[in-house]
Amino acid sequence: MSLARVHTRALTGLSAKPVTVEVDLANGLPTFTLVGLADTEVKEARERVRAAIVNSGMAFPNNKRITVNLAPADLPKDSGRFDLPIALGVLAAAGFIDHAQLARYEFAGELSLSGELRAIRGALAMGLAMQSGTDPEQRMLVLPPTSAEEAAWVPGLTVIRAQHLSDVVAQLQPDTQRAQQGLAATDAGWCVVQAQTPAPPTNGPNMRDVFGQHGVKRALEIAAAGRHSVLMIG
Repeated sequence: MSLARVHTRALTGLSAKPVTVEVDLANGLPTFTLVGLADTEVKEARERVRAAIVNSGMAFPNNKRITVNLAPADLPKDSGRFDLPIALGVLAAAGFIDHAQLARYEFAGELSLSGELRAIRGALAMGLAMQSGTDPEQRMLVLPPTSAEEAAWVPGLTVIRAQHLSDVVAQLQPDTQRAQQGLAATDAGWCVVQAQTPAPPTNGPNMRDVFGQHGVKRALEIAAAGRHSVLMIG
């Protein structure tokens, strides 16, 4: 099958809209075309994806006409978050990844030239959007380190931390092939992230002990919630 679909999300403000990465491999003059209202850093993913696949020990389909569509076409896409979905789409269209396994997840992550995954922004927004969505398939979310820990705070969402492109590809092999290679779901480069329980607060001053001063206490609450500085005089 020369057509593959990978699920991901685009960050628009505080929301994360679903995006389908469609990758088609066809005969013809070798090209790598990326369409779908992609910003400059998204179009640069072509070079990062090519180098990451090769440096991860896998074959890049250099003799094919590669077309990548980021749907919906009218939704702006930016940042390097689409590197991992595009790379997986290329490998799936080339026959290196099981399409049934691929459909169980949503992916996001920037790729280094060596294939290592780098953190992205908006991981928490992705997790919240997946939790509040109406998708009956209940996909799992695959993210780079640090981003996975952030998204894991969303209750009821299965978040997987992946460190390298090869770790993700190994887990997306067909079940029989994965068993032959001795791959386990608990490999160091691929593991489910559990949200850490915050430490109980220590005893100390409490604004509940301050009578009145409602405006001042409101300003302090807003500054603390947004991690802003505040200066009080008088």
